[in-house]
Amino acid sequence: MICPHCHHNSSRVIDSRPSDEGRVIRRRRECENCGHRFTTFERIEQSPVLVIKKNGNREEFNREKVLRGIVRAAEKRPVTLDDMNSIVSRVEAKVRASGENEIDSRQIGEYVMHELAQLDDIAYIRFASVYRQFKDINGFMKEVQDMIANQKDKSQDDKEDGQ
Repeated sequence: MICPHCHHNSSRVIDSRPSDEGRVIRRRRECENCGHRFTTFERIEQSPVLVIKKNGNREEFNREKVLRGIVRAAEKRPVTLDDMNSIVSRVEAKVRASGENEIDSRQIGEYVMHELAQLDDIAYIRFASVYRQFKDINGFMKEVQDMIANQKDKSQDDKEDGQ
C-alpha cells in the first residue's frame, strides 16, 4: 500500500477490524519508511452497476459520489459521518439487491431521500431541493407540506399503536 505522506510502497498493518456491519475490513497501517499512520478499507469487489443519468449517459455506481451529496445536504446538521456512511451502505445494498446491471439515477435519489427523511428533515429538504431541481417556491413548499403531512400521519400512527 502506498503511503499518502511519503509515497513509499511499503506499509504494515497495525490493526484490522470489521466495519460497515461486517461488509468492510478497516485496517490501520504504518509506513515502514516514514512512520506515518493511515487507514484503508477493504471490501469485496462486486460486479459494476451502471447508473443511467438524466441525459442518458451511463457511469459506474460510485459510493463516494452518493456520500458527497449527502455530506453537502447534511452540512452543519447533527448528522454524523457514521450516519452518512450507513445511508450510503443501505442505498448501495438496495441498488445491488435489485439484481439489475443498470439503475436510473432518479431511483438512487429516491433511496437517498427516503433515508434522509428518516434521519434529518433539513438535510432531506436540502437534498430534495437539488435532486428535484425546484423551479420556484411552489415546488419547494409542496415538498415541505408533504413532509409535514407524513410526519402527522406517522405521529397519528404512533398514538394509535400506543393505545
